[in-house]
Amino acid sequence: MQPKTRHLALGAVIGVLAFILIALVVVIWVAYSGAYNVSATQGHLPFVRWTLETTMKNSISDRAESVQAPSLSESMVTAGATPYKSMCAHCHGGPGEEQSEWASGMLPEPPHLPDVISEWKPSEVFWLAKHGMRMSGMPAFGPTHSDDEIWNITAFVMQLPGMTEETYASFDTESSGEHGH
Repeated sequence: MQPKTRHLALGAVIGVLAFILIALVVVIWVAYSGAYNVSATQGHLPFVRWTLETTMKNSISDRAESVQAPSLSESMVTAGATPYKSMCAHCHGGPGEEQSEWASGMLPEPPHLPDVISEWKPSEVFWLAKHGMRMSGMPAFGPTHSDDEIWNITAFVMQLPGMTEETYASFDTESSGEHGH
């Protein structure tokens, strides 16, 4: 390697190391100074929101790749209605049903699933319901529910975008998942 090339390569390495050191100092300063407002009444800065949303979507997609989704049946949809309405609807709403008022005070705000679920694969919805999501209020149902129960909820959730208000309301939460016609 020529002396001039070696000098340029050493300068590049020093520059990268200096950048990493400065970035580390900034991160530590932000963490210890309390400079970043973590309250749920003020949204994240655009860069932080983008970083968190992109990380969340890619993390779920990557981990859900190994999940083998069963064929989602009408009986699974029916069986998933009661658990969804009792455990999920207060945060995520349903067709013709908004989320509970208090859920709008969460950051990130839980999505209204009938509006966004079509962006997700069943394996991703299952993985998210089973494992939850840190620092979001989304609990992990895996420790308290069987995979079959979570697949039933997933089957119901996947039907929300095309479900009418009447059909959603017809699922009776008092009758152990029976379709309440």
